[in-house]
Amino acid sequence: MPQPTYERPSSRTTFLAVTADTLVAADFGPRTRRRPPGPYRRLLALPGARAFTIGNLMARLPMGMFSVSAVVMIAGTRGSYALAGAVTATGLAATALVAPWTARLVDRHGQARVALPATLIAALGSLALLLCVRYGAPAWTLFAAYAATATTPNTGGMARARWANLLKGRKDAADALHTANSFEQAADELCFMLGPVLAAFLCTALFPEAGTLVGVVLLVSGMLLFTAQRSTEPPARPRPTAKAPFRVPGIPPLLVVCLAMGGVFGAMEVVTIAFADAQGHRAAAGVVLALQAAGSCAAGLLYGAMKPAGPAEHRLPWCVAAMTALLTLPLLAASLTGSLPLLALTLLIAGMATAPTMVTTMTLVQHRTPEGRLNEGMTLAVTGLLGGIACGSAAGGWTVERLSPTAAYGVPVTAAAVALLLTLALALAPARGSAGRPRA
Repeated sequence: MPQPTYERPSSRTTFLAVTADTLVAADFGPRTRRRPPGPYRRLLALPGARAFTIGNLMARLPMGMFSVSAVVMIAGTRGSYALAGAVTATGLAATALVAPWTARLVDRHGQARVALPATLIAALGSLALLLCVRYGAPAWTLFAAYAATATTPNTGGMARARWANLLKGRKDAADALHTANSFEQAADELCFMLGPVLAAFLCTALFPEAGTLVGVVLLVSGMLLFTAQRSTEPPARPRPTAKAPFRVPGIPPLLVVCLAMGGVFGAMEVVTIAFADAQGHRAAAGVVLALQAAGSCAAGLLYGAMKPAGPAEHRLPWCVAAMTALLTLPLLAASLTGSLPLLALTLLIAGMATAPTMVTTMTLVQHRTPEGRLNEGMTLAVTGLLGGIACGSAAGGWTVERLSPTAAYGVPVTAAAVALLLTLALALAPARGSAGRPRA
């Protein structure tokens, strides 16, 4: 029998052998199937995208830490959730007033020139609050110090403005911008998922002021890295020709809806902390709030991977209706069982409607904001949310003090129902002209 002859394997790991009149070929290469990159991978592959995203996430994480740290810090030292809720509400209300002016300066002079100095001023305000609480200063100083944090830039709005700038002119701009908005909303939820956990852990395991101190360090460090990425920064427009976003048809109704939705978030945070404290598990409050954000984060990523059906104007009422319905679950869990683990599970489920609602809302804001004023338009939406959070925080703290943490879960449900009624009642028709075109 003739002996088989062998050929040298090729660089592609193909092995050839000849036996008699038979040619045998074997490929020992890895059996991998190349798949096209997913929407998020394509998004982050854009030049400079990963660099500014890392810095933005660092600067955004403290946004989920500061209010929880302030509530735990003030309530732990002063023994009053009403005072803690009022202080955080004052800071948020001040931010609602100052943030649009900061955003307007960012659009006119650039992110690097405005955002960094504004961040340093806000950091000083947080440190002042820490010192006032630490050394027992009068109550009015807490309000003044927390109000000084109002210059904190809208980091999420600046990131969305960079995505719009990177995606401008692309054929797939609309779908890519939907993915970018969903990614940013998921990033928001991720920060509000990790932020409360980190803040609660630091304030309880170390000392009450630890959460605020770490938040200041992350905020300043992240903003330094974010503003250093000049290649992806949108161009400044010192003399914008378009009118202010607040005067554009279609924007004010959205701001009213954002105000009501913010009441949901503000009330839920204070009420959940108080409920966990009443159950004897104050340190678990951050974990419980994180589960709500986890549900929203997962839903946001899934929502961004899908192509939206129909215009955003038609999707928004359905999203708000789903959020309202799911928010009744925590109220029922707290009222009927009083179980903290069951409450955490219902918050996880309820959070799944948050991200799609916010993504749809922010998409509408982008569509209706004039050219060159995107950061201001996005900040106005966030301002509406902050105003609602301030009202919800104060209402939640008042209800906890006057009634009970269990009854206070009716506050976010009521706020969501108001948002639904406003969404159905207000005319949310797209704006005409340049403000009605997508910013992609």
